Amino acid sequence: MYLKSVEISGFKSFAKKSTLEFNAPISAIVGPNGSGKSNVAEAFRFVLGEQSIKSLRGKKGEDLIFNGAGEGARANRASVKVLFDNSKKPARPNGHSGGVFNVDFSEVTIERVVHRDGVNEYFLNGTQVRLRDIIELLAGAHIGASGHHIISQGEADRILNSSPRERRAMLEDALGLKIYQYKKVESERKLDKTLENIKSVESLRKEIAPHLRFLRKQVEKIEKAKNLKDELKDLSRAYLKREDAHISQTKKTISDERGPLIEKKLRLEQEMSDARKVLESSQNKDEKSEKIMDLESSIYNTRREKDGLLQNAGKIEGEISAEKRILLKQKEILSSETHKTIALSDVEEFISSAESKLREAESSDDISRIRAILRDVKNLFVAFIGSKKEESDDSIVKESEATIILLNKSKEEIEKKILDIRKKEEDLQKEYSSLQKDIEKEKDSSRDAEKALFRVMSEQNEVSGILALLQAKEEQLRIIETDFKRELEECAMLAGREVLDFKSTDIGGDVFEKDRAPQEDRRRAIEKIKIRLEEAGLSGSSEVLKEFEETSERDTFLERELIDLSGSAESLKNLIKELGEKLDIEFKEGIQKINKQFGEFFSLMFGGGTAKIVVIQEKKKARRVSEDLEISEEPQDEEILEEEQIEEGIDLEVSLPRKKIKGLVMLSGGERALTSIALLFAISQVNPPPFIILDETDAALDEANSRKYGDMVENLAKYSQLILITHNRETMSRAGVIYGVTMGIGGVSKMLSIQFEEAVSVAK
Repeated sequence: MYLKSVEISGFKSFAKKSTLEFNAPISAIVGPNGSGKSNVAEAFRFVLGEQSIKSLRGKKGEDLIFNGAGEGARANRASVKVLFDNSKKPARPNGHSGGVFNVDFSEVTIERVVHRDGVNEYFLNGTQVRLRDIIELLAGAHIGASGHHIISQGEADRILNSSPRERRAMLEDALGLKIYQYKKVESERKLDKTLENIKSVESLRKEIAPHLRFLRKQVEKIEKAKNLKDELKDLSRAYLKREDAHISQTKKTISDERGPLIEKKLRLEQEMSDARKVLESSQNKDEKSEKIMDLESSIYNTRREKDGLLQNAGKIEGEISAEKRILLKQKEILSSETHKTIALSDVEEFISSAESKLREAESSDDISRIRAILRDVKNLFVAFIGSKKEESDDSIVKESEATIILLNKSKEEIEKKILDIRKKEEDLQKEYSSLQKDIEKEKDSSRDAEKALFRVMSEQNEVSGILALLQAKEEQLRIIETDFKRELEECAMLAGREVLDFKSTDIGGDVFEKDRAPQEDRRRAIEKIKIRLEEAGLSGSSEVLKEFEETSERDTFLERELIDLSGSAESLKNLIKELGEKLDIEFKEGIQKINKQFGEFFSLMFGGGTAKIVVIQEKKKARRVSEDLEISEEPQDEEILEEEQIEEGIDLEVSLPRKKIKGLVMLSGGERALTSIALLFAISQVNPPPFIILDETDAALDEANSRKYGDMVENLAKYSQLILITHNRETMSRAGVIYGVTMGIGGVSKMLSIQFEEAVSVAK
């Protein structure tokens, strides 16, 4: 057994957690109408990934959550968890094997949770996963949310009422072909995406193709320019080496010729200078005579100035003697008796004034007046003493002494000037004697100097002419050297920095050429190449090459990508074709197996007759717009074509015993129920799922057919677990475990279980 238990919590009427354990091959769920039995089947649909809320009898996800009733509070979430035993493979009819989950777990738990905001969560062994992961896992075990293994209430004859295409889908699901369909759909989706990528890559290649062609032409031009550049490099290195040798050799020749000439020129200049000095000295004889006369005049004037200063000094000496006499006399006056008598008379006058004031005080009786007179007498004393003190100063004596000091200073200054003039007189006298000696010597040397001057001038003219020729050669060489530097820079710019290493070039033969004609030919050849390079326009060539390389690499990458995508598309087409062929083969083989079981079950249910399923082809018309219409900005009539598409479906052919029936529409309700049950059981026998849920599929059966139904159920239970929701006593008797569902006043479903094996053992 593979389905171990289901746990329902907060789902619809199951407010509290309820667990159903399936320990028997057949489990029955019974209970009165409206107690919540069918909610168990819907819980299985829910946890297995059913996305249609309508098929779960709701409008939105919130309707699946217990909404509260009576004293019970509403739940915020609903969850259903199923537990599978994945440790053993189930028994299959006809030696068929499979249906085991492809995961490395001995037990597999699948849980789905819905919240009131509509968010759904899926868990596999406690780990949150995607819905797609759940569906792919279940598809490998031939079960799903709404497959053939879950027949809800009132849907027993759904397979009979379905269209041929829907019946085919049910059979494919039952035969375990869903996994191939998923792969086929996924491959078709990948193929569409690959074809879109191919179009995108082709579009990108078309976009870059014109630019790549343009860049390729530019690269060809650059290659030609590169060849010219290499040619220029070789020519310019040889040319520059010869030009450098010519410049160096010419410089050396000019330098060697100029050295002796410069020395001779300097020697002649020195001789010229000496001769001119001799002549100038003889020519300056008159000037020296005049200078002697000037010196004599200066000596005369100096002596006159000296005599004047001596006279002034004598006068000052006389004034000093006179002042000394006056000073001596003044000192004698100050010490004489007359000066003293004059002083005594002043004292007597002061005493007389004081006595007059005192007599006035004696005659007055007014104390205030007396005090005032005494103050006047006091002030009189102070004034007399002060005046006499000033008169006693020898101001006249001091004035005479100051005058003598000033006169002595004037005398000293005059004496200093006399000394300076005497020194000047001596210097003038020495210069006068020296000039007289020079005039005598110049008379003999002037004649020899004139002869030497004419000889030196002749030789100087000759040397200057030769130096002028060398200067012209040097100027011409300077122009050549300037052109050489310019050509070196141009060649380095056009041919590369390797040109600067021209000295290491091996050109063979003599580097220096006296004949300049071959070198001029080389220069003209180089100039032609330069013009061609400039016309080629090498500026930005590195960027062009880089862009061409990048664009080429991108085009190559896109080409490889296109090849890979084309290969992928071809592989996907082959895979889709193989999957289609495999689906077709396995579907046809499955139809044969189902028909065998369907005929047996149908004959068992009806006591004879025949039934089979057949593959039919339906023609379906589809409308499409012609692909030949051109895209235009102007509106135009669209050509509408109708195309017939052929789809395969499933139809049923039945033949009842003792009745002539043409088509399913002629069957009664009970006959339809028996036919659908026979077909469902036949499908389950061919590829049994781990479990089958039958929700009141036996409701329309009478007692005799119920026994037949029970026999088929027991036979089917050998390969799949059966969960039967029923009111039929005969069906209940075949179950090993019965779960009773009841609903109390609060609207909450509750579970009760009875295991017959335990009950029998207890009864015994």
